[in-house]
Amino acid sequence: MKSATTILSAQQLSIGYKSGHNGVKQIHENLAFSLHRGELTCLLGANGSGKSTLLRTLSASQPPLAGEIWLEGRNLSELSERELSRLIGVVLTDKTQTGGLTVYEMVALGRQPHTGFFGRLDHHDRQVVEEAIESVGMTHKAHSYMAQLSDGEKQKAMIAKVLAQECPLVILDEPTAFLDAVSRIETMTLLHRIAATQNKAILLSTHDIEQALVLADRLWLLRKGHGLYCGETEDLILNGDLDTLFDRRDICFDRAHGSYYPSVQWGKEIVVEAGDETLLHWTVNALNRNNYGCRIAPDGSSLALPRLTVKDAHTLTLHTATGAQGFDSFANLIGFLKKQD
Repeated sequence: MKSATTILSAQQLSIGYKSGHNGVKQIHENLAFSLHRGELTCLLGANGSGKSTLLRTLSASQPPLAGEIWLEGRNLSELSERELSRLIGVVLTDKTQTGGLTVYEMVALGRQPHTGFFGRLDHHDRQVVEEAIESVGMTHKAHSYMAQLSDGEKQKAMIAKVLAQECPLVILDEPTAFLDAVSRIETMTLLHRIAATQNKAILLSTHDIEQALVLADRLWLLRKGHGLYCGETEDLILNGDLDTLFDRRDICFDRAHGSYYPSVQWGKEIVVEAGDETLLHWTVNALNRNNYGCRIAPDGSSLALPRLTVKDAHTLTLHTATGAQGFDSFANLIGFLKKQD
């Protein structure tokens, strides 16, 4: 069962980085947030909004400019490297050069905070490594070389390495950046399951917004000049907080389907009537892409407009002032509409 225990928190936190000779560039100030065990939290924001800087600060890779970060009730700045390595596991975006190691050897490196300099594994260490590999579904690849793995499998191996550290907090910087669609879904699903079943706090940055909205327990929305908004995923969606995540008037958020789409000034209008929500969504999608703004039937104020009735994907009827015409596919409908321009 999930625990609501707070593992990391910050108050009045300012973050930034060195710029020029002895200079400092502040990106955000007065940030306040908390991370909880048993939850997957996704950090979303545009490029340049400060996501990587925030993650590096929380993982103690660089110091905050002001404010304090508390981890397991202790000030992050007071923890030794050994203590940090037992509390925080980090997976970076960069592709690592580890092709000469097997999956088992790579995951075993995660035991170093517990085994010391010589890294000798005892029975317990080997059991932890094997369980970590099994938890990411890579037992059948345990003795394969990293160079032989797909990008998705390599990412699972790196997650297993962090699990072998037995850290309560895991931070990942864009873990799905190099993955195909299937591997992205598998990785995000895996991280959500690990957070829930192993009672870990997992924080990751991602541009895979659709998967984040499905699987994240909480969202952190970071906007340059506006700070950080945190909350339950559905609260932020329905409160309209994702509508302004990107400072672009030509990008809109579709709350009904959890995705962003380009805003277009329509050249023409049409009334649309469809048999179900799925047909309606993809009909509007096709028409919008072809410069048609859509009004949803019934619309008594738009009787003079063309009306498209969609019974199913192969039964489409366009009603105009000159009569009705049927189409057996969207391809034929769109081809006809283009000829009318």
